Formats: sequence, C-alpha cells, structure tokens
Amino acid sequence: MRLVFLARLFLLLKFIVETGSVNSKLNPRTLNEIAANSRRGRATAQSSFPGRAMGLGAQALLPVRVSPASGKKRTGKSELAEKIVPHFCPSERSEESLFDLYPKREREIPLARRDKKNYGFRSLNTAYAACFVFLLLCADMQAAQARTDRAAPRESLQTPRTLMDEVGRRVQIPREVNRVVSLAPNLTEIVFALGDGSRLAGDTDFCDYPPEAVQKPHVGGPVNPNLEEIVSLKPDLVLATKSINRRETVDALDRIGLPVYVTDPHSVEEMIASVEHLGGALGAEKSAATLAGNLRERLADLDHRLAGAAPRRVLFVVWTNPLISVGRDTFIADALRRAGGRSVVDTKAEWPHVSLEEIVRLQPEVLVFASAHAGSTRRDIDELRTRPGWKNLDAMQHGNVVVVSDAINRPAPRMVDAIERLARALHPEVFGSSASPSADSHSHIFDPTTEEACACAR
Repeated sequence: MRLVFLARLFLLLKFIVETGSVNSKLNPRTLNEIAANSRRGRATAQSSFPGRAMGLGAQALLPVRVSPASGKKRTGKSELAEKIVPHFCPSERSEESLFDLYPKREREIPLARRDKKNYGFRSLNTAYAACFVFLLLCADMQAAQARTDRAAPRESLQTPRTLMDEVGRRVQIPREVNRVVSLAPNLTEIVFALGDGSRLAGDTDFCDYPPEAVQKPHVGGPVNPNLEEIVSLKPDLVLATKSINRRETVDALDRIGLPVYVTDPHSVEEMIASVEHLGGALGAEKSAATLAGNLRERLADLDHRLAGAAPRRVLFVVWTNPLISVGRDTFIADALRRAGGRSVVDTKAEWPHVSLEEIVRLQPEVLVFASAHAGSTRRDIDELRTRPGWKNLDAMQHGNVVVVSDAINRPAPRMVDAIERLARALHPEVFGSSASPSADSHSHIFDPTTEEACACAR
C-alpha cells in the first residue's frame, strides 16, 4: 500500500517537472535563448525588416521598435535601430554577438514581458499541483488508517491467547470462546456458576448439576470420554481436571488440535483460584471476580466464628468397601479444616485405603459421609452398625454421624455451602443449632435436607 502511494507521488512529481521544462522551452525567458532559437530556425536570417528578422521577442527587448509596414521609427529616442539591420545568421559567431549592437551597455539577460506572465502561470500551476499532491497524501493516509482500523479487530480476534493452566501447560486459547466441552462435573458447575451455561456445548454422563447440565450432549465418562464425540461438538476450548481425567486424554485432544485447559485444585482457596482462572479463559473475568469475592467473604466469616472452637477429630468416608478416606493434601481435607474438623487419617496419599482395625484404634469423634440421598445413606449406616469393627467405633455407637451433600466432593462453588453446613453440625455451640452429633444419641444422623444433592462423579 505504501509502495503504491510512493509510485503515484513519483509519477505526479515527474509530470510537474516535465511540464515545467516544456513550458520553459516553449517560452524562452532570456535574450540568449531567443538568439539561439533564431539561429536554429534559420528562417528570418535574410529578412529586410528588423521586426521579422529578430522576431517579436527581440523587438520587445530593443530600445527602439521598428514598424514592419513603414520601416520608420516609432519613438525618437534612437536612430541606430533604423540604420543598422541586425545580422542573424548561422555563422561561427557566439550567441552574445547580438549584444554587439550596444557594446557600451551592460549585458544583462532580462525577462520578456510575455514570459513574466507565463512564469506566473507556471508558479500557479506548481502550487496547484503541490496542493493536489498534499490532498492525495491526506486521502491515502485516511484510507490506510480506515483499513487498519477495520483489520485490527479481526486480527486481534484471530490471534489466540497463550495461558498457563494449573499443571504448567501452555495453552493457546481463542480470543472468543463460544463453545466449551467440560470433562468433569465440578468444571460444569463452575461454567454455570459464571453464567456461561449457554456456551457449554457438551459435558460428561456424570454432570447432573445444575439440572440444565443433564440436557447437554454427553461425551461419555470423565475417565474415558469419546474423542470423536468431543471433536464433533467443535469446541473452542475443552476443560479437564487432573484428579479424574487422564493425561492420555489431554494429550490426544492436544494432538487433534483442540486446546485443553487443566485444573488441579488441592484446597478450598485453590478451588476459588480455579474459578478465576476459568473465568479468564472463558472471557468472564468480571463474573469470576464477583463470585470469587463472595466465596472468600463467606469463608472469612466462617473462620471468624470458629476462631475459638477446638477442632473435632473426623473420619471422612469416601467409600465403605474397601474403606477409602482422604489424605491431608486434598481439597476435602482442607474443607474439613475450614468447617472446624481434622481428619484422623494423616497421609500424603490423596485417596488412601484404610483398614478398619486402624480406624478402630484411632477412634474418631465423628464419622462424616457424603451422599446425594440422605435416606439411602441412613440405611447404609444402619447396616454398617451391625458389621464387625464398625460397631466397635464409639462414634457409631453414640450416633455421632454426619451426612452432608456430596457437593463437598466437588471443587466447585457449592463446596462452600457444604462447608458451612458441616461447620454447623460439628460446632452447634457456635451457631446455636440443635442438630449436632451427641454422645447421648444412638441414632442421630445430621440430614441436610435443604442441601441440593448431586451424584458423585467417581
């Protein structure tokens, strides 16, 4: 575009220069040029009239004009012009021989009267041409700026962003993310919590909260999703989490050319950070900031309430056969701490298998179960009470059993709801609640009936 403009400018300037040179040739400005033109013409060398011999330009410069008709002088200032006929011929004399008519005068090269007018016209034409070039320059600059302004938004939208996910992978994400596929229930909840449920093109068979998630196309389970189904949904971004999605799945999608953002929260605060990260990836930074601020404010209020309460020793039961609990570096263990509890299982393993004999030795104060349906969990607990080992637990004999929504199993915003309810069950003295584990009760089960339930993703 700049080359085209420079070419145009060059042609215009060339035209101006050539026009000026032609005008200078057609309209000689000096007496030397008049004499040279007269010699080259050879047409008036032998004329009997001085006006014809020298031409109109030479007459205008002589001090005496001679009338071609009568040959008499028109002014009485000099008789030399009438007696001497100037001799213009192709001789070897120089161009300055014409000035020999008046040897005593200073040999100047004046401008002809007519040529002064032509010079004025040429100056005016040059000014017009300069103005035209300036206007053309302005027009080209405005057009180039307009094209740049129109192209800039398209280029910015086409240029992907490079983000670092929570496992240290660099992910190139489109500027606008309109279609998302979620490979984990907690990620589906976060997308809806950010108000971007309309962008969700598909999720897994275990994504059942909110109810709208069930209506989305499913791509299979989190562990072995259908890659062809994912590709058919044409997502701009795929969301995965390290705890239940396999690395092979992420690598396969990456080879296909689909960007995958992976989360890996290990605490409640990291869950909130995941909300902010996903908000940035989806272009919903404001919604993510508002949601994260609200969650942190609620947790700060809970910390203030439980500041003086002694933590309760808790066994969190993930699975009963085999018995599976949680390690100290998991988000569930951190949720227990936020609720005023402390797991009796202290190990680095995230989901350790624990022997029932070891649990009997540790004798936790409270047993915590997470379930979508408290009624079925109550029946399971009644059945466990009859099994060897379980019936030897003081918490089981005294009915110190708490059932919370399995939202506590999902690192998503609803986890904070489960933490608040568990804190009320573990420390009723702080909240003034009557529903609490008690040594005097053999059948009490805290049933959070107001908690929205959802199926476990494992």
